[in-house]
Amino acid sequence: MARTHAAATAAADRRTAACAVAGVAAGVLLAVVWSARLVDGLGADAADGLLGRDSLKDDIPGSGAGVVFAFVVGLAGTFTACNVAAFGALAPMAGTGDTRGGRLVAALRPLARVTASAVAVAAAYGGICAAIGPDVPQLSQATGGGGIPPRALQALIAFTLIGLTMAWLGFAALGMAPDPLARRARDPERLRLLLIGALIGGFVIGRPYPLFRKAFAYAADTHNALYGALLFALIALGNMAVVAVLFLFLALAGRGRVPHWLNATPTRAARFTGTALLLFGTFTVVYWGVRLPARYDFWWFPTMPWNGG
Repeated sequence: MARTHAAATAAADRRTAACAVAGVAAGVLLAVVWSARLVDGLGADAADGLLGRDSLKDDIPGSGAGVVFAFVVGLAGTFTACNVAAFGALAPMAGTGDTRGGRLVAALRPLARVTASAVAVAAAYGGICAAIGPDVPQLSQATGGGGIPPRALQALIAFTLIGLTMAWLGFAALGMAPDPLARRARDPERLRLLLIGALIGGFVIGRPYPLFRKAFAYAADTHNALYGALLFALIALGNMAVVAVLFLFLALAGRGRVPHWLNATPTRAARFTGTALLLFGTFTVVYWGVRLPARYDFWWFPTMPWNGG
C-alpha cells in the first residue's frame, strides 16, 4: 500500500512538473513568434471599423467621442502583447453550478471581482496621469540617448513585474512555490482573483500600443483627473470584454461541461490554472523583459521572418 501511494505521488509530481515545463516553454515560444506589427495592425483595423474613421489619424472630436474611443481602444487592444496575458485569468475564474442560473452566478462572481479590480487600478492610474498632464514618462518622445527610451523602459519594468507575478501565481497554483495568499487571507481565492484583476488593470502602465497612447494623450491634455479615470476605466472594460464573453461561453455552454471537467479533481484545476498563468506570465516576462531590450542592441534575441523588422 505504501509503495502504491509513493508511486502515485511520484506520478503526480511528474505530471505537475510537466505542466510547469509546458507552460514556461509555450510562453517562451509565443514570445519568439509574436508579431506586434500584425496584431497591432489588426487591432487598428478593428477600431477603424467600429468607429467608422481612421482611429489613429483622425482627431477625437470631443469628450463624448473620447469616451467611445476609450472603450473601442480597449476592445481593439484585446490581443496585443500588452494585454493578451489577461486570458490567463480564464482558468482561475472557473466555477461550477448544478443549474443554468447556478452556473451563471458561479461565473459572474469571479468575473465581477477580476473586472472590478482591473477597472479600479486602471482608473486610479488614469486619474493620476491626467492630473499630471502630458509630461508623464509614458508620453515622452525622448529617444533615450542610445539606450532604452523612457516610455519603453517604463513598459519593460511594468510588464516584467506583472509577468513575474503571474508566473509566481502559476508556480504557487502547481504547489511548486510558497503561496503567501493562502496564509494571509480567510478567502485566498477571492484575494487571488482581485490580484489577477489588478495585474490586468496594470497593463495600462507603460502600454506602448499606438491607439492607447492616443487615448492617453487626449486624457492627459484635459488635466481632468475624473475624466482621465473614466477613460482608463473604459479601456480596462474594453480589455476585459472578449475575455468575459469567452469565459461566460465556456461556463454556460454544454451545461457547464468545461468547468465541471476542470473542477472534477482539485489537482486538475490547479494544474490547468498553474499552466495558464505560467504560459502568459512567461510570455510577458520574455517579450517585454528580454525581447524588448534586444531591439535596442542590449543582447541577441531570435526573430522570425514576420516579426524581425
